[in-house]
Amino acid sequence: YANPHTLIAVRLVSRDARHPFAPSLIRHRLKVALALRERLYDAPFYRAVFAESDGLPGLVVDRYGEVLAVQVTTAGMERMSEVILDALERALRPAGIWLRNDTAQRELEGLECYSRCARGECPESVVIREGTLEFEVPVAGGQKTGWFYDQRDNRRELGRYVQGARVLDVFSYLGGWGLQAVAQGAAQAICVDASERAIDGVLANARRNGLEDRIGVIEDNAFEALRGLRDEGERFDVVIVDPPAFIKRRKDVKNGLAAYRRINELAMRLIDRDGFLVSCSCSHHLREEALVEQLWGAARHIDRRMQILARGGQSADHPVHPAIPETAYLKAVFARIHR
Repeated sequence: YANPHTLIAVRLVSRDARHPFAPSLIRHRLKVALALRERLYDAPFYRAVFAESDGLPGLVVDRYGEVLAVQVTTAGMERMSEVILDALERALRPAGIWLRNDTAQRELEGLECYSRCARGECPESVVIREGTLEFEVPVAGGQKTGWFYDQRDNRRELGRYVQGARVLDVFSYLGGWGLQAVAQGAAQAICVDASERAIDGVLANARRNGLEDRIGVIEDNAFEALRGLRDEGERFDVVIVDPPAFIKRRKDVKNGLAAYRRINELAMRLIDRDGFLVSCSCSHHLREEALVEQLWGAARHIDRRMQILARGGQSADHPVHPAIPETAYLKAVFARIHR
């Protein structure tokens, strides 16, 4: 389908004229996408549809148990909204479906931005499970569609780095990294986020999992919070930096690179003599090598040594399309920072 009024004017859905962009094709692609997730996960908490990677450009569906969050980002897919909702109801029989069509990308397509309950009964928040933990997620008004399933596999790798550690979780949102760190053996985690609602969510999730005695919070701009911790002489064994995209468009690359350099240098200054940094980027315009260059430059600037121990990407419910590099957007670098 095509939209001449946006930057990406044409989206390819099918190369076969016998299978045009029609309700039957949408139902089939949805069935194929769900079959993958049901093989990968034993609980109904995952990204059920990941746009182009699942052959449905402009469509994202997150599954939160009996509630679905659906985001339509293109005008072509918008015309199929009712077909999509019908297909989801038929395939998953959800209790409710939220339309989280409140992303700025819709404005580029000339579409209205809104968030509403489209089908059934839609609670404002839902409870999901990740590993041994439960998280309450504000599906109606949380960041993106409510939760960041894409970091699930990376959070699962924390255990080997955090045993007995003091952990700092920067840009924490609802505490996904920080609570997982404590659940996997950390002595304490401090979660930093500028959003009062996010910080309230961290505390609520800590109480829900019986971890409130090992979770602290700082409500502040991340850059200011890290400078304040540095000035107070605070030190951590592990620092996790998982910011929003600093590079949303190609013209943002120069300033975005500088922002990644600054935030990671601040993080490294808070790491004790021998500790770990987990540095992430969800900017698809930022190559992994460029992120590593910023990390290495920051380490050299403060006279630290850096060793890359592991690299991660998005979880398997966010598959990568081999012909669309933008679908491989998430980078996570696990590094040792020492003197």
